[in-house]
Parts: sequence; structure tokens; C-alpha cells
Amino acid sequence: MTEHRYDYLVIGAGLAGVSAIEGIRELDKENSIGVLGAEEHLPYDRPPLSKKLWFGKKQVKDIFLHDQAFYDQYGVNLMLGRRAVALDAQSKTVTDSQGETHRFKKLLVATGGVPQVLTIPGGDLQEICYYRTLSDYQRMRSESVEGKSATVIGGGFIGSEMAAALCLNKVRVTMIYPAAYLCDRVFPEDLGLAMEHVYESRGIRIMKGLKPIGFERKGLGFVIQCSNGEKIESDMIIAGIGIKPTLELSRQSGLDVGDGIFVNGYLQSSHPDIFAAGDNARFPYQVLGIKVRVEHWDNALNQGKQAGRNMAGAHEVYAHMPYFFSDLFEFGYEAVGEVDSRMEIVTDWQKQHDTGTIYYLREKKIRGMMMCNVWDKVETARELIRRRAPVLVGH
Repeated sequence: MTEHRYDYLVIGAGLAGVSAIEGIRELDKENSIGVLGAEEHLPYDRPPLSKKLWFGKKQVKDIFLHDQAFYDQYGVNLMLGRRAVALDAQSKTVTDSQGETHRFKKLLVATGGVPQVLTIPGGDLQEICYYRTLSDYQRMRSESVEGKSATVIGGGFIGSEMAAALCLNKVRVTMIYPAAYLCDRVFPEDLGLAMEHVYESRGIRIMKGLKPIGFERKGLGFVIQCSNGEKIESDMIIAGIGIKPTLELSRQSGLDVGDGIFVNGYLQSSHPDIFAAGDNARFPYQVLGIKVRVEHWDNALNQGKQAGRNMAGAHEVYAHMPYFFSDLFEFGYEAVGEVDSRMEIVTDWQKQHDTGTIYYLREKKIRGMMMCNVWDKVETARELIRRRAPVLVGH
């Protein structure tokens, strides 16, 4: 059996894993780095998959994080199309899907997550797209021609973005989701209902408060059985119902896991030489004083880099406040901090349900902010959250 040795081994070739390379090389220019990536593509950015690629603002060639020369220059052995299948924390070895062993001194687990799959009859049909990867985008883009019909399952981040993207590409869209309104986890109710009106005005059919209870193939398309008894025919089904963190390796190796790999402020797991970052890491959010798992681009970018620095000996607490963003037709937003529609909410609209700021409060103090069609205010929002400022707008 072939065995490789690395000073630093990274499992996962997404944004967190690649950012760790940069963090390591800031402090350690020489020692060996290996990266295992399950996909065949060079590491790429995920947000454009449901945003700019569909709007013609980017092409596939633009979304790769780096070209091969970057990895060569940084002395990285980038091993694509290889999945880590076993982790022995005690012997500090990882076995990959080709049967090769990789021995490490420091390890980063940045395996992200995989899409939730509907456990209903037909939910495992291969043609249903549980949207997550570049390959998913390429398949859906080739099928999304004018006049086709698509049913989007889910009314959260991916569902709302994909429905808008398909509609703008002249696909007839139906949305099915169990919530009372669009993006109900983060939007206050009045904004969610207003956004539904925008979607319906674009010709998107909204079926809320409902779930699919079965899928069948019909010719080249599908029949969707809904919980209200209605049947819908559709050429495509795209499901965006969230992801679950990839934890099997960590759990089997004895690391402390729950809804994510538990890490301390330095992003170390329960094994001091094994770190975690990105979608699969449950970490102490220093400013908010809570432990969370954050599935957003900015967290993967900064947490991955900090993990890399700490693997190389920096011993710095991860104190970044990650933000997230979305684009839904002409409505775009950036948000930071604790953003939960169940919190006390104060809104300050310059233009109702279009331009303004939403404040998320606990005990009358700002814990999170969403800036709607208001740009370049994320750092201002971070400072207000750090100060635990009260809301001063008169609403």
C-alpha cells in the first residue's frame, strides 16, 4: 500500500480548504501540504452556481479559486477525484478512495456538507437535482431552455435563488415549500410576503405550506404528488432543502461531534493536531458568545485561512464575524451577526421592502443586521453588534 507523508494534510478542496493553504504559507513557506478533493474540478467558488453564472455576469472559467500554477507555486500536492474514506486520529493517517494512505502532522477537516435528500417515494431518483456542485450547475444550465418547466423544492437560500435564476432564463417555475412565506428563517414576515408577491409578478407559481410526498418519472419529465393532493407535471426538479455537514470520518475516528465538528476558539477539534473549518465546523462565535455552525462563503474563506495559520503555529483565536449575501431579482442583501426571524426585529426602510436595514435584537441590543439594497455597510454593522448598540430608529 502506497503511503504519503505530509506536514499538513487538508481533507476537502473547497473554499475553506484552499484558504487554509494561504494561511499555512503565510507562516510556513517550506513544509509539505497535501489536499484531498472529492470532485474532479479544480477548487471553485460556490456562490456563482446560483447567482452570477445564471445572469451572465460570470463564466465557468471565472469561478475557479486558482489555476493549477497556484498549487504548484505553493508546493501543494492537489489530489482531485479522491475521497477520504478513513481517518485514524491516533496513528494520524487518512486513507483515500484509491486505497492510498496519507500520514500527517497536522490535519484540517474541511469536508463541508452534502445536500439533504427527500426521504419520500422517488426522492432518490437520479434525475432529481439536489443542487450543490459545479456539475449540478452544468447539467441544469444545459436543460434550462426557454419554455421548459421546473419545480423548485424549498424556499430558503438555494430555493429562492434558483427560482429567480431559472425564471430569468425563461423557464416556467413552480416553488413548493412548507413554510408560511419565502425565506422564513431570516426574513421578517412582511418582507417574505412582499418577496413572494415579486416572485408571483414574475410568473413564478408559489405553493407554500405544502410538501412533495412523492415523485414519479413520466416520459422525460416528472409527476410531483403534493401534500394537498395536487399533482404537478414538470420537466425538471431542483431541490434546495439544506445541507447536512459531512461528519462520518470525524465521528468514526472518535472526534467530538454533534451538529458539526466541535472546535475551540483556535479551530482545534478534540484532537489538538486535527482542525476543522467551513460548513462542518461548530465553533465559538466570539462576539455573540454562542457556538454555531455557519454555512456561508465568508466564513469558509476566513475560517479556513485562520485554521491554516493555526496549523502552522499562529495560535490565534478566530474572532471574525462572517457575513452572507443573496440576490433575488432586483432585491439584494448583505447580513451579518445573528439573523433569525424569531428574534425581535426592527426595520428602517427608506423604500418599503426594497431599500433599508433590518435589525435583529435580543434584550433590545443589536445582535444581527441585514442591509437590503444598501451596500458597503457590513463593517459598520459589525461595529454596532460588537458594541451591543441599542436601535435608535423610531419604529
